[in-house]
Amino acid sequence: MERKQIKKALVSVYHKDNLDVIIKKLYEDGVEFLSTGGTKSFIESLNIPCNAVEDLTGYPSILGGRVKTLHPKIFGGILSRRDLEQDNAQLNEFEIPEIDLVIVDLYPFEATVAAGADEPTTIEKIDIGGISLIRAAAKNYKDVVIVASQAQYNPLLEIINSNGANTTLEERKWFAKEAFGVSSHYDAAIFNYFDGDDKSAFRLTEDNAKMLRYGENPHQKGIFYGKFDDMFEQIHGKEISYNNLLDIDAAVNLINDFDDITFAILKHNNACGIASRPVLVDAWKDALAGDPVSAFGGVLITNAIVDKVTAEEINKIFFEVIIAPDYDLEAIEVLSQKKNRIILVLKNAKLRPQQVRTLLNGVLVQDKDTHTETADDLKVVTTKVPTEQEIGDLLFANKIVKHSKSNAIVLAKNKQLYANGVGQTSRVDALRQAVEKAETFNFDLKGAVMASDAFFPFPDCVQIASQAGVTAIIQPGGSINDNKSVDTCNENEMSMVTTGYRHFKH
Repeated sequence: MERKQIKKALVSVYHKDNLDVIIKKLYEDGVEFLSTGGTKSFIESLNIPCNAVEDLTGYPSILGGRVKTLHPKIFGGILSRRDLEQDNAQLNEFEIPEIDLVIVDLYPFEATVAAGADEPTTIEKIDIGGISLIRAAAKNYKDVVIVASQAQYNPLLEIINSNGANTTLEERKWFAKEAFGVSSHYDAAIFNYFDGDDKSAFRLTEDNAKMLRYGENPHQKGIFYGKFDDMFEQIHGKEISYNNLLDIDAAVNLINDFDDITFAILKHNNACGIASRPVLVDAWKDALAGDPVSAFGGVLITNAIVDKVTAEEINKIFFEVIIAPDYDLEAIEVLSQKKNRIILVLKNAKLRPQQVRTLLNGVLVQDKDTHTETADDLKVVTTKVPTEQEIGDLLFANKIVKHSKSNAIVLAKNKQLYANGVGQTSRVDALRQAVEKAETFNFDLKGAVMASDAFFPFPDCVQIASQAGVTAIIQPGGSINDNKSVDTCNENEMSMVTTGYRHFKH
């Protein structure tokens, strides 16, 4: 396969970390350098000669650095087609040197926006020369290598370490593809900044594609785009699957709503066991008691450091994934006994503020349901007022139902999930499923509370709950039949609070 020699490189970067190794290796292979400002000084600090862009163009950097490389003697050397006599003749006529390698990165626009900078500062971080160099070099990949970000430093270094300062067409095309990925992401970020809350168009780009074993089912292809390692450290276990990722996302969203020491078990994105306790091992035992059958093969998550005692109890069952902010060394030794078990440390629980899904021939976007009710949100609508313990249980149950597939009902007591009914086509079916499940695992529902993700269109659920032993209910309210549900509560000496917040989840 034919390889093209790199003779001249234009280097103009904002971030210079790890650049020195590349510069030194290229210089050893006879490459000449062309640069501006700080990058030129950096190259010369390595005792390597570097020509100034200003000397080639005959123009200094102007307009406060806004114009440095925007000149025909730069872009002509990048865009010239080496196999066209006309292009070569013009290069000779105007004394334009060929540029075979461009190493450039972009001003940190996204980081500037994230830091809350004012508009003038943000605008100055919109790169003009860099983005132009990237597009020009990538367009002419048949003759030019483009390195558009630090992420491509290592691939370039591997090539020049193995083969010297020369590249194949296939390698140059790969770098061009990566470069257009950088430029498109950069432009999308700038558009979203200017678009603001208008949301006039959908622009979302994600790098770091991770091929999964398969999608939801073995016959489906699955890919995750994102920086998983920014959120988690995987310290043990097999490769994470598509379905694992769905459950991990659901688990993190759920646990983020709890401040008390809490342990949760999830299956198919729904909690099948969860409890809050002062001691972690007790939270685990009571979470497991909620549904020890469904816990098999589940995803576990806690907001506390896992100790050896808790790990030994957890180790008694089969599960796919465990997530925690940290683990004692003895706990890791216990949990690592199963080679495929995935052990994750949750480093950063910050999640995206919006949900996105493809739908029909378009994309559906909504803000995430981030509202978590507090005692101040509760409006007592019955004669009977819930006790302090019932209020604690109502808020606990309401957090769970918020993260359950609709229609959903949660039954809880003493900050423990007794049972739930999820994903049902009617609220009555969801409640009956929950009651039956509670009875299956020998839970006494007398004094339990009930949470519903949406209002009761009829009082039938209230009546069923009363017969089961439930004494307090939390629901959004808003039905034209709210008064009938309230009357049924009063007749059965139950308390009910409304929140005004519905929590549908599909």
